[in-house]
Amino acid sequence: MDRYEKALALWQRKQVKTDAELAEALNGHSISFAYHSGNLENERITYNDTREIFDHDGVTSYTGDLRTLFEIRNAKDANELFLQAFHDKRSLDESLVKEFQKRLTLNTCDTRRCQLGERPGEYKHHDYVTGKNEIGAAPEDVADEMNELLDELHDIPTDKLLRAAAYYHVKFENIHPFADGNGRTGRLTMNYFLVMNGHPPITIHQEDRKDYYAALEAWDERQELAPMEAFLRAQTVKTWEKQIERSERSAQRDDPTF
Repeated sequence: MDRYEKALALWQRKQVKTDAELAEALNGHSISFAYHSGNLENERITYNDTREIFDHDGVTSYTGDLRTLFEIRNAKDANELFLQAFHDKRSLDESLVKEFQKRLTLNTCDTRRCQLGERPGEYKHHDYVTGKNEIGAAPEDVADEMNELLDELHDIPTDKLLRAAAYYHVKFENIHPFADGNGRTGRLTMNYFLVMNGHPPITIHQEDRKDYYAALEAWDERQELAPMEAFLRAQTVKTWEKQIERSERSAQRDDPTF
């Protein structure tokens, strides 16, 4: 059993059924995920500020800009939606994706985009693209492409879940369905898909952004999925490394051959 398989087995052993059990299983993961996911695109987001807002709903001695503060607070709201949606056993459909994006981007729309009619929780109305290859579906095609992508996530075999998550993420970012918040929404909804299917959520660590963007570009340029699947596999291990190590130490103590 390799370390990814150990992470998967440890998560599935928890047998998470309720939102309270999910919150307990995640423990500090929600804060770590929110920090890393936000920092990937906004380096002004700090772990300490994120932890304070998640734990105390506020920060002390904050000297940053207001948009950054809203982004962190929005991440907490989106985490609460994550737990509530899990409790309600909501499927990952168009309405839930839009709701996650709205929670993540509320009160952060820049003036120009607002003047152009862009609103949180709505697909983009204008032709926004991203990355060095300037990828992104045309606004009039977004709804069809998103519905097609979400339809592909049904009835995935357990041994194909990570590959399906990788496919969902690269396709989501390639479609670039919103005017803002696509990266944060794509990462959070990918985790929701994983958790709803009995797999551990993944933190994509900000220090690994170069490999992350390279995996996204591999799909954009050559439709290669293997780099993202391998990246997510490694990030799963990194996310749950401490739990894996505790489990290994426990196994050593219980095994008389050690």
